[in-house]
Amino acid sequence: MPSPQDRTFLPATREATELLGKLIRLERRERRMSEDELAGRAGISRRTLQRIERGDPRCAIGLFFELAVLVGVKLFDADDRATLALHLGRVNDRLAVLPHRIRTSTRVDDEF
Repeated sequence: MPSPQDRTFLPATREATELLGKLIRLERRERRMSEDELAGRAGISRRTLQRIERGDPRCAIGLFFELAVLVGVKLFDADDRATLALHLGRVNDRLAVLPHRIRTSTRVDDEF
């Protein structure tokens, strides 16, 4: 089994994490926050913040989101928490009508 350091990511994944990381860095700088200040507010190390700002996809997505919220990066084109809650409610409604399990079909070919 490959180690997490050997994990490869799709180009779209790398681009998305890089974009979010750079948006976080941009907003932090525009707010004139130091790396130490933002890392302290998020409860992470400065090194982890640097990895996130570079877009390292091995960092936890929750940390990306936490930092984005702390510096004011809008997520999912939402203007406020009510909009996010509305979207979440819609997704939950759609998930409720779908099957809980997805099973592969076991088609039997009985032609000889």
